[in-house]
Amino acid sequence: MQSGALTKIVLTWFFIGLAGLNDRVLEAGQSPDLKSEKNKLEVAVAATGPLYLPIFLANEAGYFAKRGVTVNISILSATASAQALLSGQVDIYQGGTAIIHANVAGSDLIYVAASVDRSTLVLFGQKGLTTFESLRGKSVATTSVGAFGEIAVRKTAREHGMETGKDIKLLYHKGPPDALSTFLLGNADGLIVTPPQSEIARSKSFPVIVDYYERGLKIIGPGTGVARAFAQKNPNTLRIFLMGYLDAIKRAIDDPAYASRVLAQSSKITDPKLLVDSFQEGLKSWNRDMTVDPEAIKVVLEQSTVAKAAELDPKRFFDNTLIREINRDYAAKLFPGQVK
Repeated sequence: MQSGALTKIVLTWFFIGLAGLNDRVLEAGQSPDLKSEKNKLEVAVAATGPLYLPIFLANEAGYFAKRGVTVNISILSATASAQALLSGQVDIYQGGTAIIHANVAGSDLIYVAASVDRSTLVLFGQKGLTTFESLRGKSVATTSVGAFGEIAVRKTAREHGMETGKDIKLLYHKGPPDALSTFLLGNADGLIVTPPQSEIARSKSFPVIVDYYERGLKIIGPGTGVARAFAQKNPNTLRIFLMGYLDAIKRAIDDPAYASRVLAQSSKITDPKLLVDSFQEGLKSWNRDMTVDPEAIKVVLEQSTVAKAAELDPKRFFDNTLIREINRDYAAKLFPGQVK
């Protein structure tokens, strides 16, 4: 769909008002008759926004419930996610590099799917700061320690013969909204965030220093992270979750007006243009084939501050067994020619 047509659809809906979500459920494909090992899942997400839209849409549209699984979604910081998975407080963490960091530290947490594996991070500068070199001796607002922003800045700094902590100071925050706030208040010279915060910064004409999506940086985020023991005990439950997630991607592609309403509700986006731009960011980022690419693991290990992390085998951090089966039996029917 052309951007102008999408804008017209969303703006028409927006000005009619937030009159409740469409309860029409699109049957995106036929699913096997699976018996779930669990009838309720606790799922945590690292943030809201377009990268996380499919999980909210799947829940709202009933794609988990129709297969007998109730999903409760909560927002959990990256620093708390690993312990929550290990303690069983959370069954699935839909997030980023926290799974890798916890595994490096000895926890047997893995990805079973990569919902997004091409970074949508954007590095901005305050007005007048237009190059990475111009950030030397300055500060950059990012999210938590070890998250996407730090990995990307650390990698780019090394490419420019610089070091984070020495040449560039990273200012850590609980989440993207807090990092954006620090930047907008002028308390940071740079900002590295994903949509919708990146779209807010664009709308205010802050200069883009690096667009990591255009650069092709592969980092998993969000990915579907679980304890390996959970995956082994609950394969059907995970199949149901991943099929419902794929149904949601299909629905978002086919029904952008409905998807945009879910995005507005889940992310509290009220500006119509920001809503359109954020949806487009998600649309270009969601993986139809959610197999984990070892290269997306490797880039995180290479930037780790843990000694010898870069020498670890990326294959220890994921298991593609389930998602390959789902791709073959289900996703290939949803997205013919795109998934095998």
